[in-house]
Amino acid sequence: MVNGDIIERIRKAIKEYDIDQAKHYSREALKARMDPSEVIKDGPANVLKEIGDKFANGELFLPELIAASQAGEASIAVLSEEIARRSESRQSLGKCVIGTVSGDVHSIGKSIVATMLRVAGFEVTDLGVDVPTDVFIQKVKELQPQILGLSALLTTTMDEQRTIITRLEEQGLRGKVKVMVGGAPVSPQWAKEIGADAVGLDAKDAVEKALKLVGQ
Repeated sequence: MVNGDIIERIRKAIKEYDIDQAKHYSREALKARMDPSEVIKDGPANVLKEIGDKFANGELFLPELIAASQAGEASIAVLSEEIARRSESRQSLGKCVIGTVSGDVHSIGKSIVATMLRVAGFEVTDLGVDVPTDVFIQKVKELQPQILGLSALLTTTMDEQRTIITRLEEQGLRGKVKVMVGGAPVSPQWAKEIGADAVGLDAKDAVEKALKLVGQ
């Protein structure tokens, strides 16, 4: 099976919400010695963006979005293990803590950004979704990351990003960590308003901004 066929099989599995097949063809990609970061970019990341856009346009319903994201994340998990293994011998660019804010359970964009940051050379701690403000603050104290990534996919949860930045200031931590915000409704204007250091408009942009934040 040629590399392009494997990518298409991964994409098809995600579109059909088939977790087992998504994992299987991700493993096949590794057996074929394909670059796992390129597989993520052309496979799950690409198709999940398509699916996310369809959901935003009302072409898909929430259960379909969730099912596709689960299959996509299963594929990314297999490929990320190989990325992590290869990264062990590389010098880290810095630590990054990332998560989706409290009240928000969307994970697609956040998971892709976390993976692409690992590909770029960051040590990433992904806190998951619906993360309480106190957990973000505690992890900044505990891990002392260079970057804190805050994802919000709903307009109703965006203000949690502001709350976390305010808490960092109150705890005397704001000057010790760069804050990057992201999510579909998040704009550069919003980032400026709440005092964030950067906004990631998509996974590629988020990695570029993260590299700039650590002086790369």
